[in-house]
Amino acid sequence: MEPTNGLVVYFSHTGKNYVNGSITELKKGNTAVAAEMIAAITGADLFEIEPAREYPFHYQDCTAAAQKELQTGARPKLAKTIDTGRYDVLYLGYPNWWGTMPMPILTFLEGQDLSGKVILPFCTNEGSGMGNSERDLKKACPKSTLQKGLAIRGSQVTAAKSAIEKWIKEELPL
Repeated sequence: MEPTNGLVVYFSHTGKNYVNGSITELKKGNTAVAAEMIAAITGADLFEIEPAREYPFHYQDCTAAAQKELQTGARPKLAKTIDTGRYDVLYLGYPNWWGTMPMPILTFLEGQDLSGKVILPFCTNEGSGMGNSERDLKKACPKSTLQKGLAIRGSQVTAAKSAIEKWIKEELPL
């Protein structure tokens, strides 16, 4: 598959985040770091999902807002979008929020025709892995081929290149 047929789509949170047992300020979110690695490895294009209204800077406020969105099934408006029509493969990245993907991911997915596309999900977390996100992605993208996801500990994301390469090699169809 041609590298230009790939798109790394991701949502990431900067600001105060839970990392390795404490609250730390991140200038670049862990998912953004992983997404940039994947784009560099694969030659895929890169697109950041940005909600029209930013999430709170502080961790507790951010997680409270994310929990409320999950409980209400919210679909936050996005600041911009991209036409995924020319891409065959989507590398889809997000942090694990409340056991699944953040709601802006669903806003993005529901606004796309993903029929026949291959989706490789990756998720940053601090111990909760992929959570229920793969199950939730199957529901949201029934006409896509969902590959096995890669869970990356946020506190170890800068050292994840070899794990990412292995995952891509194993999950990307030839």
